[in-house]
Amino acid sequence: MIPPTVEPEEHQAPAARRAAASAVGVVVIGRNEGERLARCLATVCGRGSAVVYVDSASRDGSPAAARAAGAEVLELDPSRPLSAARARNEGFARLAAVAPAVEFVQFVDGDCEIAPGWIEAALAAMAARPDVDVACGRLRELHPEASPYNRLADMEWDGPTGEIGACGGIFLVRAGAFRRAGGFDAAVLAAEDDELCLRIRRGGGKILRLPDLMGWHDMAMTRFGAWWRRTVRAGQAYAQGYALHGRGPERHFAGQLRGVLAWGMALPAAAILPAWPTRGLSLLLLPLGYATLYTKVKRYGLSRGWSAPDARLYAGSIVLAKAPLAWGVLRYAASRLLRRDARLVEHKGPAI
Repeated sequence: MIPPTVEPEEHQAPAARRAAASAVGVVVIGRNEGERLARCLATVCGRGSAVVYVDSASRDGSPAAARAAGAEVLELDPSRPLSAARARNEGFARLAAVAPAVEFVQFVDGDCEIAPGWIEAALAAMAARPDVDVACGRLRELHPEASPYNRLADMEWDGPTGEIGACGGIFLVRAGAFRRAGGFDAAVLAAEDDELCLRIRRGGGKILRLPDLMGWHDMAMTRFGAWWRRTVRAGQAYAQGYALHGRGPERHFAGQLRGVLAWGMALPAAAILPAWPTRGLSLLLLPLGYATLYTKVKRYGLSRGWSAPDARLYAGSIVLAKAPLAWGVLRYAASRLLRRDARLVEHKGPAI
């Protein structure tokens, strides 16, 4: 699918295409992505842009496949903690070494494919808005019909357009702005893109989401356990993000953390702790409270124009997520209390 606002590449002047390609470098990160990585690289290699693939200890032959596709390959040392933030930082550094003239960097995960015309659309928007340091677009889930988790991801990617507070991990950034911000914080386990965008905005840069199709994401999530672990990781991210910037003027993740504390901890405690003296009556707080939350979230979904089944699915996931989110917050709090480094929660296995 080619975004309607972008002229198809075969109709663009060859000189213009070459100039755009030379100005943009691509950093792809991945671990055991298998066929997903092959599809990703096919959308960014061979177009005149320098491409660096950063591998995080894959066991499926991903580095060899990336070399065969024409990418510069960087294999991370697994003796140090692996994270998306570290991979993107080291990929940016390698890209700067092999293509020092690059002015823009497109970050993409190995389970995503970049849509034709996206980079050109983003470059045009950033040329018109010199204050914009980061541009992202509409990311679609490749197979939303395959599982409820995939469908939820497609709804998650559907954010508002215009100036936004933060983008996801797939975005185009000015190389100079990335350097000035200091890159990603490699100690941030998840939601590292939110944290980077906060620092870019503090430096005066804007984050812009365009209506153009940016690419496709292949969640390939079919098991409840994978969704649970991904949600635990989100809880960790809320707690760590708040610890870093929650008391600043942006109140980073303060609202999300309040929601987890209220619905994932305070409500269960209020229902369970007095269960004996109230002869179980206090347990009624659980169905009453979560039914109220479900109804509120479902109305929100319907107000966004989602179908009734989608609104119900989203509302149910929000209610169910309170438990793993709370567990993620507690994991992070325990690591701080014990003065240990929090560990990344992985939810994905090797691609099949």
